Amino acid sequence: MTRFEVVRTGASAPDSHPVTQKNVSHRNEPANPSANALREKFSSAIKRVEVIWGETVVYVDPAAVKDVIRWLHDDQQQQYDFLSDVTAVEYRDAEVPIELVWHLRSLPFRRFLRIKAQLPKGTSLEIDSVYDIYRSADWLERECYDMFGIRFRGHPDLRRLLMWESYKEGYPLRKDFPLRGRFSRSEQLRQALAQNPEARYSMEELTIADAFAELPEDMRKRLNKGERTGE
Repeated sequence: MTRFEVVRTGASAPDSHPVTQKNVSHRNEPANPSANALREKFSSAIKRVEVIWGETVVYVDPAAVKDVIRWLHDDQQQQYDFLSDVTAVEYRDAEVPIELVWHLRSLPFRRFLRIKAQLPKGTSLEIDSVYDIYRSADWLERECYDMFGIRFRGHPDLRRLLMWESYKEGYPLRKDFPLRGRFSRSEQLRQALAQNPEARYSMEELTIADAFAELPEDMRKRLNKGERTGE
């Protein structure tokens, strides 16, 4: 049985002892090798590359993001087999685009890559879903849609994740969203209490949320008979 060996970030083989990086500069560290590979493969679709505190950020044309991510996933020299996060950033400056961000990790090569696409404000906030590449994108993309209003084309079930489906106040993480919401506290409470979870969520989801016991008795009887609702 061979001894388990830890491989440091960016190394392709255990040919050196792992060490904690120290004195990492803000902007002058070398880029992840995948950045140059992306430039060679996709040329003009790669807008720019930045290395910030040792982490590589690649800005990609929104129209090419899915092709770029699929190649990073499928290519044997890249093997970014783990999507750890999909999120977004909006800046207060109205002229600065909203940034959509993917955090990719290559477990075989111990590499981390941050992909960004900029979506100008005032335009349709849409981009291709990567659900068919990474199943973990399911709830991550739903959260971006729920909080920022970004639509993911091709997502099989794009609906709100944290707020209820008929939530009417907008997108809570957008900069134009009031801190206390658009409606009064009493109106927010009234709308929340008026929601019917059975109308949209499956029995499996309700069970996970421990909501079954809170449903009216007639509803519980119908669900116990195997009736599917909200599908």
